[in-house]
Amino acid sequence: MHWIRLLVLFTVASGPLSARAADPTAWSLDPVHTRVLVGVGHAGFSQALGTVSGSTGALLFEPGDWTSARLDVRVPLQALDFGDAAWNAAVLGPRLLDASAHPEARFVSDNVIASGERQARVCGTLELRGQVRPQCLEVTMNAVDRHPMPPFRRTAGFSATATLSRSDFGIDAWSTMIGDTVTLRIEAEALRDRSAAETFRTSSDPTPPPAGATTDAGVTPAAPGSNDIEAAAREAAESESESESESESESESEKEPTP
Repeated sequence: MHWIRLLVLFTVASGPLSARAADPTAWSLDPVHTRVLVGVGHAGFSQALGTVSGSTGALLFEPGDWTSARLDVRVPLQALDFGDAAWNAAVLGPRLLDASAHPEARFVSDNVIASGERQARVCGTLELRGQVRPQCLEVTMNAVDRHPMPPFRRTAGFSATATLSRSDFGIDAWSTMIGDTVTLRIEAEALRDRSAAETFRTSSDPTPPPAGATTDAGVTPAAPGSNDIEAAAREAAESESESESESESESESEKEPTP
């Protein structure tokens, strides 16, 4: 099938391409390897620590272009665990998170500013307990590579931190016992997944103008399909490279579940 890939690459090289860069790669969060660590003051004596597993979401991201990144994440609050049943019941109850009425928190990015080759500030909105407030995350890209374990999925790994005020979200009960400042540490892995791009294609997205039409900015869009050809060529090249690497790795590795 090498001739098909060569034909696609030749078409891209010889045909007109959109001036707009190819769409960033779509990724879906791996809920097994994504965890949120929550810290909040306990009467001034210590930081109470809780964890949340099972977050889901989608990401658009290219390692060489932070500015094109987009993020939409949902965190299941019922999964929050402080290591004690009574603590959990109190935190998830109506005076604090009220998780029965508001079962998840959601973060949607709207601006990404690179602060280094592997670092960026990701800002957007956080919805928590029915309140929506601006929120920023300090994000570090740890690695983007093919996972060494079967099925050898292309994987991106990130670490992030954030700080918020719980009272900003109307969570102000027991203010003398529980601190107002909440710290978040996030460890996340995402798997390359084309279908994840659908998360960002909402009905509110503007309908693209027809080919040849001029937008308000005076830019003439490229004919439909030119960017698709560019993306297909890139995907074909990556697929061929990964297929060769995967065949080598499979002969050396036993097929076991990803840890």
